[in-house]
Amino acid sequence: MVVLLTVRHRALIADSALKLRLPAIFETSDYVQAGGLMFYGPDLGELYRRAATYVEKILRGAKPADLPVEQPTKFELVINAKTAKAIGLVIPPSLLLRADQLIE
Repeated sequence: MVVLLTVRHRALIADSALKLRLPAIFETSDYVQAGGLMFYGPDLGELYRRAATYVEKILRGAKPADLPVEQPTKFELVINAKTAKAIGLVIPPSLLLRADQLIE
């Protein structure tokens, strides 16, 4: 329930962090699209695709307890350069080059 509440109000949360000049890193890239500074975490699309393979194995008769636990293997870095500039934060060029997505 708390996750739904925060996702629903992501623009308000991102805007509040901006007004307070807080360099916040968020749990999904949606917050960065809404004006948050940065997201670094697993690629959710990749996680969903991998979850689908688990569902397929279970539907074909595999026992869930026999399936291995997997760790994310693909991560994303999304940076909102406009927000960084607004709070007076200089992001190193080396980090900007590593970003999967840069919002300007």
